[in-house]
Amino acid sequence: MRSGRRVAIDVGKARIGIAVCDFHGILASAVATVARQPNLDETASLIVATIGNNDIDMHSIIEVYVGLPTNLKGLDTESTNDALLVARALQQKFAAEVRMIDERLTTVSATAALRSSGINTKQGRSVIDQVAATLILEQALSVEKAQGEKPGKPLSDFESHP
Repeated sequence: MRSGRRVAIDVGKARIGIAVCDFHGILASAVATVARQPNLDETASLIVATIGNNDIDMHSIIEVYVGLPTNLKGLDTESTNDALLVARALQQKFAAEVRMIDERLTTVSATAALRSSGINTKQGRSVIDQVAATLILEQALSVEKAQGEKPGKPLSDFESHP
């Protein structure tokens, strides 16, 4: 397992969840949920500022994982293209590589986890995106630990997408 912090992003239409792991890639933790901004550059800048405001050294980040939403058959959706646009904006802000992680069912899993802990959907709206980002990061860390490879796909693999 490589040393260095990783960031995971769960892109939503209204909100974006952010999670980070420790330097050793052991523990994934929710950081914040931020509101989408009027344009992609402002959204990416807000994500970077939020990470920095949580005492995370930007130079310690070795990868940024963005959840890639597809339908259950693995086909692209409108949300797939939106996530790719946000990922490209983030790549302009981070020195670290941005990689796309299959995130099918993470929001469903996050909702179920919140419900089982006694938090209803209305109460959970403010944290659901953080939980989903944490699940994306945990999945990425598990893949790297099990396979010894970088998880997900590099953003460059999606050049033919909008």
